[in-house]
Amino acid sequence: MFELTFIGLDVHAVNVVGLALTPDTGEIARHTMAADPAAVLEWVRRFEPPVKVVYESGPTGFLLARYLQAAGINCVVAASSKLLRAPGDRVKTDRRDARVLAEMLAVGSVTEVRIPDPDEEALRDLSRLRAATAKDLAHSRQRVNAILLRYGIRYPKDTRWTQEHRAWLLHQHFSDPALQFTYNADLEQAELLAAHLARIDRQVTATAENCRYTPVIEALMCLRGIRLTTAFGLAVEIGDWTRFTGSSIGSYLGLVPSEESSGPSRHQGPITKAGNTYARKLLIEAAWQHRRPYTRPGDRLLHQLELVAPATRIRALEGNHRLHRKWEHFDERHKMPVKANAAIARELAGWCWSLAAPLQQGERMNAA
Repeated sequence: MFELTFIGLDVHAVNVVGLALTPDTGEIARHTMAADPAAVLEWVRRFEPPVKVVYESGPTGFLLARYLQAAGINCVVAASSKLLRAPGDRVKTDRRDARVLAEMLAVGSVTEVRIPDPDEEALRDLSRLRAATAKDLAHSRQRVNAILLRYGIRYPKDTRWTQEHRAWLLHQHFSDPALQFTYNADLEQAELLAAHLARIDRQVTATAENCRYTPVIEALMCLRGIRLTTAFGLAVEIGDWTRFTGSSIGSYLGLVPSEESSGPSRHQGPITKAGNTYARKLLIEAAWQHRRPYTRPGDRLLHQLELVAPATRIRALEGNHRLHRKWEHFDERHKMPVKANAAIARELAGWCWSLAAPLQQGERMNAA
């Protein structure tokens, strides 16, 4: 069925600017309405069906798209990084943005974002809460260490943030009252964030044990460098692994080299860093673990391998050996470690896909 009308929406927290384009007649209709899904639906229904609606991904989320879809309206969300704009176009208004979206939709140039359901989005929010808290904790601890370093106070041991180290921190005193207050406040914040992170980790553990992604999480944890929080983050951020192939998932996560080629010349640059930033970060961190010596699975991996099916177990063992051999090959060639790790992370993404996608395909077949 061909759409008669294409509607672009420029969605903000307060209002929504809409533009409806009918290619057959060239008719254009504009309207500004409150940021209320019911008001948007009322305006969209003024046009003769079928219609197709698009708006740009952003902080307003997927509430409007879900509402319109539930009402039978074909609504998609456009990837903001894939929108076309002329280099010389320096005028940006809400009306222009709505028109660009409608025109791109009419010619089929919109790159659609997958719309998660509310349960999936809630799991994703929990994973991102954990990541944000861990980042805040690291910054808070850095501030404590920076104060001590500036005043020449050094902890005599290498291992930090243990119970012994915390007791040592509490005994540090400064003569200046303002400095002492600052130090105490930073130390208190670090302790509060550590306790907060521990509560989040307990919630992540409880959630991961009984959610739609539990089989995928268990399978991903069979790979080195991927423990519960990393596996949970990858599972909920990517969601439907069957959308990809072993090669396309690296492109989705921005782990493939950028390229500028013209004529006979071909130049590849750094990775594109497109797609999901958090999932890419998790894979980059996990990839470093495959550089460590590896001959056989450790106790954690042995226990984890017993929890999965034989096919998953065999595939995970192959992946662990393969990724370590790749690291050895890169080290023999004296390849820059950062570049080598990006290549390992790209291949690790493929191995994760090879574990997760078959499980999700099997679940769908069983459900059918």
